[in-house]
Amino acid sequence: MAISSYIDDPEAQLALHQRTLSVVMASQVFSGAGLAAGVTVGALLTEQMLGSSAFAGVPAALYAGGSAIAALTVGRLSQRLGRRAGLVAGYVAGTIGGVGVVVAAGLGSVVLLFLSLLVYGAGTATNLQARYAGTDLSGPHRRGRAVSSVLVTTTVGAVIGPNLVAATGRAAENFALPALAGPFALAAVAYAIAGLILFLLLRPDPLLVSQAMQAQAGPATAAGPRTAPRSSAGVTAGAATMILTQLVMVAVMTMTPVHMQNHGHDLAATGLVISLHIAAMYLPSLVTGILVDRVGRVPVAVASGVTLLAAGLVSATAPEDSVAQLALALILLGLGWNLGLVAGTAMISDAAPIEQRAKIQGNVDLCIALAGAGGGIASSLVMSATSYATLSIAGGLLGLAMIPFVAAGARPSRA
Repeated sequence: MAISSYIDDPEAQLALHQRTLSVVMASQVFSGAGLAAGVTVGALLTEQMLGSSAFAGVPAALYAGGSAIAALTVGRLSQRLGRRAGLVAGYVAGTIGGVGVVVAAGLGSVVLLFLSLLVYGAGTATNLQARYAGTDLSGPHRRGRAVSSVLVTTTVGAVIGPNLVAATGRAAENFALPALAGPFALAAVAYAIAGLILFLLLRPDPLLVSQAMQAQAGPATAAGPRTAPRSSAGVTAGAATMILTQLVMVAVMTMTPVHMQNHGHDLAATGLVISLHIAAMYLPSLVTGILVDRVGRVPVAVASGVTLLAAGLVSATAPEDSVAQLALALILLGLGWNLGLVAGTAMISDAAPIEQRAKIQGNVDLCIALAGAGGGIASSLVMSATSYATLSIAGGLLGLAMIPFVAAGARPSRA
C-alpha cells in the first residue's frame, strides 16, 4: 500500500503499527545477540592484546564513541529518509566493525582493533534507536508498551550471545584465531541478519507514514491522542534519565568481567553473569511499559535511580568468590537501566514534535552514547586507582543523584 492510503484509514494504521512492531522485534532478536556477544569479551580481548588491564575500559569507550557518531547519523538519516534507511545503515556499519575486530585479533593489530571497535559501536546505537520505530504510530497512552515490546525481544539474542562465548571461541581457534575473536564473528553475522530483515520487510516506513499523517492533519495534531505536553522540559527530563542510567550501567558492567577474571572466575561464569545482566536490561520491559503508561514517566524514572543505588551497594559488598552476589548486582543494574530507558524514551516521544522527532531522538542518543564513553573510560581509571567496590558505590550514588533532577524537570505524565 502507498503511504497516502494510510492517512485516513485508522484500521490500516493500526495494522501497520502492529506489523512494524513485529518486523522490528524480529530484527532485535539478532541485533541483541550482536550487541551482547561483543560487549561480553571486548575488555578481555583488549587486555589480552595489550597485556594490561589499565586499558580494559577502552572498548566500552570506543563502542560508545562509535555509538555516538552512529546515533547522530542514524537519527538524521531516519528524519530524511525514514527509519528503514537509518537502521539498515547502522547495522551495516556494525557488521563491518565486527569483521574488523576479528581480522585485528588475527593480525594482532591494536590500531585496527580500536578502529574496528569504534565502527562496531554503530550496532549498539542502532539497536537502541530501533525502539523509537515502535512509537512512530502509537499514541501516548501506549508508547511505554510500544518501546517495551521492541526491547523485550532483544532479550532472546542478548541472553544467547554471551552464553555462546565459549562455543564461538572454540570455533575461532579452529581457524587459528584467538578465542576472544569468536564472539565478534557472531556479532557481525547477527547484525547483518538484523539489517537484512529491516531492509526487506520494514515497508512502508512507519516514520514516513506518521509524517504524512501529521502533514495532512496539521501541526496541532499528532499521530495519536496527546496527553502529555510537548516541551523542552520533557526532552530534558527524558534525556537526563537515560544519560545517567547509561553512564552508571556502562561503568559498572564494563569492569565486572575484568574484576571476575582477576579473582579466578572463568569465561563461563563471566558469560553467565553478563547474560543475566543483559536479560535484566530487556526482559522486564513488558511490565515496565505498562508501569510507564499507567503510573507515569517520572515515578518509574525515580525507581530507576533507587534500583541503581541498590545495584551499587550489592556489587560493592560482594565477596571475591561470590558469582551469585555479583549476578544479583548485575541484574539490579540491568533493571535500573531498563526502568530509566523506557521512562526516558516515553518522555522524549511525548515531548518531541513529529517533524523533528527522529532528529531529536538521534541527538539524545548521541548524548547517551557520550555518557557511555565517559563511563567506559572512567571505569577503568577508577578501578585501577581504587577498587571495583569504589566504582560500584560511585555508580550507585550517581543513580541516586538523578532523582531530584528528573523530578524537577518534568511532571508525572499519566496516559
